[in-house]
Amino acid sequence: MVNKRRIRITVALIGLIVLVLGGWLIQQANTGDGGPAPAGSPTASGTGTAVVAGMDSGLPVKGLSSLPPEAADTWKLIKSNGPFPFQGKDGSVFGNRERQLPQKKQDYYQEYTVKTPGSADRGARRLVTGQADELYYTGDHYASFVVVDPKR
Repeated sequence: MVNKRRIRITVALIGLIVLVLGGWLIQQANTGDGGPAPAGSPTASGTGTAVVAGMDSGLPVKGLSSLPPEAADTWKLIKSNGPFPFQGKDGSVFGNRERQLPQKKQDYYQEYTVKTPGSADRGARRLVTGQADELYYTGDHYASFVVVDPKR
């Protein structure tokens, strides 16, 4: 009788360990990096998903690396404060007249050209920044936007 009890307890403990390990592996797979978040990095309410400025807008979130490579070039210029290829246009106020981004005060957003290879003008692609460090991308001249995670 004692041996059967020990076997049941052992099986139950092994099952519990498998469940905990399985849950941990699923959580790690959902964070996308296979490892724990760095100490001090923000996450969305315990989900393991990094908080990205602007993600509360309801727009899809995409990594900068998933956008055209010229978007990363423009982001580097924004971070270094230029020089921008379209002086007077890049860094100008984006009015959000299409109302695709969250409504904010008039001078809240700034827009920057994302070069389009082969285009004779500025093209349709833009990065738009917000004063709370939001970063948005449009590839269709403001008809639609995605939130950009510059760390991905």
